[in-house]
Amino acid sequence: MHHRIAGFKLGRDAEHRLALRRNLAIALLTHGQITTTLQKAKSVQPLVEKLITLAKRGDLTSRRRVIRAIGDPIMVKFDEDPDVNRNRFGEIESGPRLVKHVFDVVGPRFRDRNGGYTRVVRLGKHRIGDAGDLVVLQFVGEETGPQVAGQYSRRRQKANRRMEFAAKLRKAATPAAPAPTPAE
Repeated sequence: MHHRIAGFKLGRDAEHRLALRRNLAIALLTHGQITTTLQKAKSVQPLVEKLITLAKRGDLTSRRRVIRAIGDPIMVKFDEDPDVNRNRFGEIESGPRLVKHVFDVVGPRFRDRNGGYTRVVRLGKHRIGDAGDLVVLQFVGEETGPQVAGQYSRRRQKANRRMEFAAKLRKAATPAAPAPTPAE
């Protein structure tokens, strides 16, 4: 029996697990929803709930606790974000800060709600490589359902096309049986 063992290990050591949860929380707070595996979503959900509760308070101590939990990264929603300033090497120099967004937008959005700020929606899809269950972790209030974005892996389609092409080549390579000649 495993007594007093809590939390998801996720096949990572402690530092990697902390960084993974932090990055997932940053992505969720930036974009409003993320597509990930069920175990990762269940692992990051309590962290995000606590961060939103702190953002609802809005005091300096709460702001410092949020910064300690996720840092204060520059919020980049997509590659060509006009609010983000980049230097000549393409590195980000300045832009909108995530903690300000959390305290100004996300926290007030849930001011009348006492917990349960996120939901996990199962997609019924699996990753090709390891068959991990895919889910959408999103904020409550997005009642339109999961908006799954991005390109899915085309590995399976590519493999099917290769098999069809190989079958066509094999069929063309086999010599056709000579047609029977009519008896004279």
